[in-house]
Amino acid sequence: MVGVVHYLMLSAAVFAIGVFGVMARSNALMFLMSVELMLNAANINLVAFSLHYGNLTGQVFALLVMALAAAEVAIGLGIILVLDRNFGDIDVTVPTTMRR
Repeated sequence: MVGVVHYLMLSAAVFAIGVFGVMARSNALMFLMSVELMLNAANINLVAFSLHYGNLTGQVFALLVMALAAAEVAIGLGIILVLDRNFGDIDVTVPTTMRR
């Protein structure tokens, strides 16, 4: 039987991969996908604890996180399009003029 510990270990691994992607990559698309991995790790935790405690609160919060992730992707793709249009590259280290 798969217990909560297994879900937590899976969630920790997925979150670690996401953190590594954010820290190591400079491509905006990879950055966005890494943030998605971290949000999915949070969803795994929420659903696992919902299963463990026998209520639906975690699943409702997981749906909220999914909606937040969809909004984040829409905004992120818009930022990536602006990066590509203005700088000709989607490397997040190139646009130093956007910082302030």
